[in-house]
Amino acid sequence: MPSSRSGRTHKPPYDTARAIAELSVADPKLGRLIERWGPFTMRLPATQSPFEALAESIIYQQVHANAARAIHSRMIESFHHVCGIGNHPSPEHILDCPNEQLRKAGLSHNKTLALRDLAAKTIDGTVPTLAKIKKMSDEEVIEHLVQVRGIGRWTAEMLLIFRLGRPDVLPLDDYGVRKGFALTFLGLKPTQKVTPDLLATKEQMLKRAKKWRPWCSVASWYMWRACDLAAGKLPAE
Repeated sequence: MPSSRSGRTHKPPYDTARAIAELSVADPKLGRLIERWGPFTMRLPATQSPFEALAESIIYQQVHANAARAIHSRMIESFHHVCGIGNHPSPEHILDCPNEQLRKAGLSHNKTLALRDLAAKTIDGTVPTLAKIKKMSDEEVIEHLVQVRGIGRWTAEMLLIFRLGRPDVLPLDDYGVRKGFALTFLGLKPTQKVTPDLLATKEQMLKRAKKWRPWCSVASWYMWRACDLAAGKLPAE
């Protein structure tokens, strides 16, 4: 997921040292990957409302990060006259503005529709407030968010992991997690051309994930790091 505009970050709201220790004991193969990569360094951006975080996610979908960042900035700047410099537009602002304003910022027709649907469903309560989300299970959050146009299960799972700091999310459809799993547990070689049949299946991942509960988010993070290692990337000192 894109990072928050403020640049401020904080640690996840769970005991990451305990998570690493328990995962390493429960799954020695994963433990070797953890030892090879090193510390769990995931940081969460400064808290945003679900509306702001999901609006940003919609803008970033299927667009290069630099282009998405520019579109997002232009969109926010276009509302300075109504909500002040540096402030994110509210759902009401999005619904009240003309389509031309959003299109001029660089949003496609489909993303404009998705952003308006997100705004409407935030106002009617389909998208819960942050306070309500904190009292909901992961599946309850996903069930609510996927009702928004342009928000699928994967986007909701990324919000849970990288914005809300939920510790036990396993994004089964994520390409990087599936590839990292194959590299770590299924014998996929870093130099092999990856074809769909070489990636981990949902069944394989769910079976192994029984060892990872309640720390699937941490295990998933290390699956992404397995992909980094295969690509020759090393952890920052």
